[in-house]
Amino acid sequence: MAERPERSRNMPAAIKKKSPPKLVSHNGSDSRVGRGLEDIKQSFLDNLFYGMGRAPMGATRNDLYTALALTIRDRVLKQGVETLETYAEKDARMVAYMSAEFLPGPHLANNLLNLGMTEQVREAMAQLAIDLDDLLEQEEEPGLGNGGLGRLASCFMDSLASLEVPAIGYGIRYEFCIFDQVIRDGWQVEVTDKWLRLGYPWEIARPELTFEVKFGGHTVTFNDAKGNFRVHWEPETVVKGVAYDTPILGYHVGTCNRLRLWKAEAVESFDFSAFNHGDYYRAVEDKVFSENITKVLYPNDLALQGKMLRLQQQFFFASCSLQDMIRVHQVLGRRLEQFHEKFAVQLNDTHPSVAVAELMRLLIDEHLLDWDTAWHVTTHTFSYTNHTLMPEALEKWPLALFGKLLPRHLDIIYEINRRFLNEVRARFPGDEGRISRMSLVDETGEKYVRMAHLAVVGSHHVNGVARMHSELLRTMVMRDFAEMWPQKFCNVTNGVTPRRFVAVSNPGITSLISSRIGDGWLRDLLQLRKLEKFADDQEFQRLWRDVKLAAKQRLAAVVEQRTGVKIEPDTLFDIQTKRIHEYKRQHLNVLHILTRYLALKKNPGIEMPARTFIFGGKAAPGYTMAKLIIKLVNVVAELVNHDPDVRGRLKVVFFPDFNVKNARHIYPAADLSEQISTAGKEASGTGNMKFALNGALTIGTLDGANVEIREEVGEENFFLFGLNAEQVRQLKADGYRPRDYYEQNPRLREALDFIASCSLAGCDGRLFGPLVDNLVQQDPFMVLADYQAYIDCQDKVSQLWQNHKAWTRASILNVARMGKFSSDRSISDYCREVWNIRQVLVEVT
Repeated sequence: MAERPERSRNMPAAIKKKSPPKLVSHNGSDSRVGRGLEDIKQSFLDNLFYGMGRAPMGATRNDLYTALALTIRDRVLKQGVETLETYAEKDARMVAYMSAEFLPGPHLANNLLNLGMTEQVREAMAQLAIDLDDLLEQEEEPGLGNGGLGRLASCFMDSLASLEVPAIGYGIRYEFCIFDQVIRDGWQVEVTDKWLRLGYPWEIARPELTFEVKFGGHTVTFNDAKGNFRVHWEPETVVKGVAYDTPILGYHVGTCNRLRLWKAEAVESFDFSAFNHGDYYRAVEDKVFSENITKVLYPNDLALQGKMLRLQQQFFFASCSLQDMIRVHQVLGRRLEQFHEKFAVQLNDTHPSVAVAELMRLLIDEHLLDWDTAWHVTTHTFSYTNHTLMPEALEKWPLALFGKLLPRHLDIIYEINRRFLNEVRARFPGDEGRISRMSLVDETGEKYVRMAHLAVVGSHHVNGVARMHSELLRTMVMRDFAEMWPQKFCNVTNGVTPRRFVAVSNPGITSLISSRIGDGWLRDLLQLRKLEKFADDQEFQRLWRDVKLAAKQRLAAVVEQRTGVKIEPDTLFDIQTKRIHEYKRQHLNVLHILTRYLALKKNPGIEMPARTFIFGGKAAPGYTMAKLIIKLVNVVAELVNHDPDVRGRLKVVFFPDFNVKNARHIYPAADLSEQISTAGKEASGTGNMKFALNGALTIGTLDGANVEIREEVGEENFFLFGLNAEQVRQLKADGYRPRDYYEQNPRLREALDFIASCSLAGCDGRLFGPLVDNLVQQDPFMVLADYQAYIDCQDKVSQLWQNHKAWTRASILNVARMGKFSSDRSISDYCREVWNIRQVLVEVT
């Protein structure tokens, strides 16, 4: 084995002296991290005995799962230590990925795959009379996000490690994550997600790694001994951020990066003086206040207190993360003027954008850099990913609230804005409208701080997440900024990791693909193109259908277990699983179901291939219309599934609590993927990629990444319908009248009237009145305008489904041509076009 490279000469002596000893011999013979069957079994039993204090006979399923997780964690952390050592030796430039959301999903199966140990561990457990699949099912999922944003962040962490890019993810360790969803009487009910109640074996607490974060108070100005103007922040409150690390291992490489999450704690958890005076509440008041900051994912921000807590969360993790980076930078003996040469910080959406002002504060107030130097460092450190085209989703904070919570940062933002607007005036003299639109402070009514504007001004690159989204970002949402800094804007189309969403979730199709083209496609997804030559192979088509049927049978069993609804695996599985939102148009899907249902009621003899419609997704707790759509789906399911006239022809299911763990049943089983959002509203989407990679055909609009998916898989293998983004804008500009569509289309009118009537399982006819009224009178997301095109396109779906060979051919070609949509490709684009960062190879020992 090659000798390890010599340590960097400019590394501080303290670091050289503290080089950690090797934990295992290079030949890997130590049973604690060995990969042989006996090593695995012994390590597992040691963790069960000495880590859990259990004997196999008295162990619960969670005891067994935890012991196995610790066993695999040992092997992962070995690579983690080697990775940190290598980064220190090479003084590697590092990506810091800052995101308020991460949805990593379960770690055990993913780490087994990345280590190449799945079958060894399965056999080792079998020899101990333990079913590995049973332990995999036990694992809790950390739901540290709402959906696509957090799942994307975790895909990127996977790809960063797999591509051997030095990186660390920064986020929040929410004690209570996105709620668990249960369905009661057709309604969504939110249940607290207590993901930490049984412990979480993958994380490592770092109680010695803490930073203070300030809130409130006031600022004091003064001149220092050299006569320089300075500002001192006197906070009202100080909380402490404590680090928790989760190792993120790459696929079949030595690199193991970290996801570092911050938990808020009180600087002093208990006030003995107050307690001794009998004031028992005040004795723990600081602890309660501090820990509330990371208590809940996205508290409801309709009230002022909720808004304040969300801003506290965002600033808290931004400040902790930046202080941590500065700590690392200084330990390596580097000057802060070089900070941007060490860290490339990616702001994942607007949530961490307050980091622009916080880095300026840290550099100017705490480390005494001058403004121009600090601003150069800041703008060469940050890059910003925008994830939305919807103005209401571009965060802005009331000025009074922001100033009360972060008075020093408001001063800094004012100064950034003053200097920036002077640039705008010099570039576009006399254009006061542009000044107003571009200002970091919205002064058109109640004053707000525009966080997306702060992110754009403070970053060296701004990217959208699909080609269409990036173009709309440049030409509409951020047009003024793009005109001023065209070189700042670029596109990086999203991607997903094929390891978790194919290899782990769909072992059947993984084995079939690898049997024909080898397994190199899991590291280079473009190799899937080799499958094209098998698209017309009858034997391969038969095997492909067998794999799909097996996945559908597994999903059918899970659906029956969790909902009581029995579905037939040989029907067309038509699936729409994503966050419930009006712009994603689950209600358009329901209109199609009712159109089919009413047609069958009138004429039971019409030709109509059997379909099973499966919905899944969570509505935000305060989003009334989205929760009403969930109720509508369940009421329609109750009607359709119990009507003997359509038995065997239609089934409708709402799959509860859709998350990363449950998705592993759904993506492999889909025949048709519903990607039917209003054109121009979805930034990218990643569910569309996961479905297509598992062999589902897509029915969708020209929205988000659908545009590029259609280009890649071929127009003939994609069911396109509906208005495009320009047609949507033009129709609205011309005065869109949804009632005209209602009145002129008998089938649409029949379906809407049916929803509004008392015919749906005897429901109160007024229940869905708000939904129907909204569609007929306003229809902000053009459901009625796209209805007929959608119905016609669904007829084409039915026609192709009846030709099994043609459908299977299209399914194979969909998978074969999805290579572009790997998150590995996305990360490669970021490394090349945004971060200017390279691989650092870590030895596998």
